Amino acid sequence: METMVDTPVSFTASAVQEIKRLMQEDGFDQNQLLRVGVKGGGCSGMTYVLGFDEAKADDTRYEFESVPFIMNKSHELYLYGMQVDWQDGLNSRGFTFSNPNASKTCGCGTSFAV
Repeated sequence: METMVDTPVSFTASAVQEIKRLMQEDGFDQNQLLRVGVKGGGCSGMTYVLGFDEAKADDTRYEFESVPFIMNKSHELYLYGMQVDWQDGLNSRGFTFSNPNASKTCGCGTSFAV
């Protein structure tokens, strides 16, 4: 699988740091890569996918600041230009998504419409 240099999504420094931390935990399956994508559902129609998974035939492999990730080719249309951030505050903790393609987002920040 070829690794693409130009990535459709980017990650903030705090997101890169958290992803690297997760990948270095004991018991992490080194055969898995970070998957960025979408799936149907959620209160606005589509939900973001961010997790570790094995690469599939229709995936493209990317690398952003030494963090390898995979994405289904068909998801790039919905996610191109998106930035993933990691929030570690008192009020919110977790990954957040800033997607310029979303015409509508929900209050929880994990669902969107295009």
